[in-house]
Amino acid sequence: MIKRIVTMLLMVLGLTLTSCVSNVVGLKSHVDTGDGYQFLYPNGWLPIAVANGPDVVFRDLIQQTENVSVVISPVTGDKTLADLGTPSEVGYKLSKNAIAPVDSGREAELVNAESRESRSKNYYILEYAVKLPNQQRHNLASVAVSRGKLFTLNISTTEERWPKVKEAFEKVVKSFSVY
Repeated sequence: MIKRIVTMLLMVLGLTLTSCVSNVVGLKSHVDTGDGYQFLYPNGWLPIAVANGPDVVFRDLIQQTENVSVVISPVTGDKTLADLGTPSEVGYKLSKNAIAPVDSGREAELVNAESRESRSKNYYILEYAVKLPNQQRHNLASVAVSRGKLFTLNISTTEERWPKVKEAFEKVVKSFSVY
């Protein structure tokens, strides 16, 4: 009788622990009411201070090369995201100016570019394969224009880890919103 109870408890415990492990990690919310944006980021990621760079950066505590950041840039006039170009055009410009600028030692290939609308705002979702001198990386970005500013959320990992984090990273990119 005790063996049966112990066996049942072990089965329940095993099922419980198995259901806790998933390809999608838990997500936390970051809200910046001053600049007017928000997004979700993975549990276990910590903010890091960066001088003269992105508005915010979070990095994985264990996989320290994984990070998410938001860059805010001015947009001239009353331009909309569509005024800046199609998703592919904006993705190409971003790859040349931010992800792999000339003489950076990096190469970026735009793998996918699409448009989506959320809460009456347009967003471009961009996917890149990035080659660095010592590794290959995978980047996802979400780009939007609001109040005369271009907002770019970028999340990045190594190519080896991409299959494991793809689902969570896609949720992060799709959670990005500006107001």
